[in-house]
Amino acid sequence: MINFRHKFLQTIMFLCIFQFAFNAHLIAAEENQDLLANDHCIQCHTENEIMPEGYNKGDIHIQQGLSCAGCHGGDPAQEDMENAMDPRAGFIGVPSKRDIPQFCGRCHSNIEIMRVYQPRIPTDQVEQYYSSVHGQRLREGDKKVASCIDCHTAHAIFDARDPRSTVYAVNVPATCRRCHADSAYMQAYGIPVDQYEKYAKSVHGKALLENQDTGAPACNDCHGNHGAIPPGVASISHVCGTCHVNNMQYFISSKMGQAFEEMKMHACEECHNHHEIKETNDDMIGTGERSVCNNCHAEGDTGYAVSAEIHKQIHQAVVLYDSAEVERSEVARIGMDDVDIDFLLQDAHQNLIQARTLVHTFNPAQVGVKTDASIQKTQEAINVAWQEIRENKRRRQGFGLATVFITLLVVGLFFKIRAMEKKDATNSI
Repeated sequence: MINFRHKFLQTIMFLCIFQFAFNAHLIAAEENQDLLANDHCIQCHTENEIMPEGYNKGDIHIQQGLSCAGCHGGDPAQEDMENAMDPRAGFIGVPSKRDIPQFCGRCHSNIEIMRVYQPRIPTDQVEQYYSSVHGQRLREGDKKVASCIDCHTAHAIFDARDPRSTVYAVNVPATCRRCHADSAYMQAYGIPVDQYEKYAKSVHGKALLENQDTGAPACNDCHGNHGAIPPGVASISHVCGTCHVNNMQYFISSKMGQAFEEMKMHACEECHNHHEIKETNDDMIGTGERSVCNNCHAEGDTGYAVSAEIHKQIHQAVVLYDSAEVERSEVARIGMDDVDIDFLLQDAHQNLIQARTLVHTFNPAQVGVKTDASIQKTQEAINVAWQEIRENKRRRQGFGLATVFITLLVVGLFFKIRAMEKKDATNSI
């Protein structure tokens, strides 16, 4: 009864919240219609078909009641164009490229204004921007670099969670690509223009662009948003470690990590690349053709022997695990109980994942603890599978014997009945 009341109250609360949100949406829509109807800037530009390129009335500023005058100044209540655009009425017009960050920062750097919309919204974007390569070059007078409107647009700005937004996670690479993949535009900077092409083929790019996984990293997750800058030697492992926490901790604590730091090498990037990050596999470590260890280590090196040992440990665990999967499939096929096998293989697989993560310690002893645990659980699963298969054979044999016995019994009864029928027929004559 208590549970029913709890669910009933939850339903009522949900309906109230939904109604409140719906009412707020209606109010906002009505206010937006009033804005569009009473704002002479919008009316005049619409009637004369001179709305700014890319203008969208779904723009977040318009939706929040911020009209043209909110950014450009002037008096939208005036029908006369000269009065509406009178500097004495605060008309600013189109800001210069160099002034745009501060122009947007009038609101976005004001916590009193921004907390009305999101109490926790950051208001240091302008400060961050000037720490970026874009901001630094803009201050130096380079007008080709990206400013606020190059990434967010000027008149079609949507919430970053809106799929229509140029800074929606899935759209970020295409937004950066507009400049960074243009060889003519980027020629003066002497940097590659194939980053997008490589990223799209990477494990991150496929997850984001093909699978629409918004949790996958885009350009801004590694380079930063407003403070965008390529991560340096000292920070690149921490950039990757934002998601791959354990890998980072193991690496920076290892002898290899310390050696990389001393040699000013780019940690994760040296083995995994940066834009074109391939899906990892067990052959990346070891001494085979696909091994990245061979890039630095040759036969006779300590590192060469270590990589060979780690690959051997993982390979043994994987081969046995694959064999166990075959046995488990057979158990399921013949209709026997495979629940215990599943649990054991889950444990084995978890240990195998941990072993692969521990590769970043470059310590065979640490990797071996987990591969041994995986092998132990896998062998237990195989033993259970064999027991189930043997039990199935015993049952089939028993069923076969029972079938033969019943068949013989039926045949015997058949002949007995026939004999009795013949005897009765003879006696009746």
